Amino acid sequence: MRQIHSHTPYHPQWLRQPVSTYWWLQKPAYFLFIMRELSSVFVGWFVVFLLMLIRAVNAGSASYQQFLAWSGTWPIVLLNIVSLFFIVFHAITFFGAAPQALVVRLAGRRVPGSAILAGHYAAMLAASVVVAWLLLST
Repeated sequence: MRQIHSHTPYHPQWLRQPVSTYWWLQKPAYFLFIMRELSSVFVGWFVVFLLMLIRAVNAGSASYQQFLAWSGTWPIVLLNIVSLFFIVFHAITFFGAAPQALVVRLAGRRVPGSAILAGHYAAMLAASVVVAWLLLST
């Protein structure tokens, strides 16, 4: 029987360690990495849901009422609750990575990462207050 993968002095044999499908369960850091990647799916669902809401509002009262009835069913409510968890997780991990990815210099000195992180959280809090004010004032 002829061997398919052979090596010669000019084509050395590859040393490839077998990797388990569940490699990401070996360490908490790997698990969090995969959860962060998975959170992008739920961010995408949130965008689709928001676009469907805008379309329903634009289509008129009957379409909006039908959308509200659909979005009030337990599978959609459950999906949105899980999505909220993943979106918050996505935001927290994004803000946590910002001090390493964003280098800000003032007067020739690097701004500490904690200040960048605090700025991100302050901006998120300010945006949340504005959105809450807009929603609750009408």
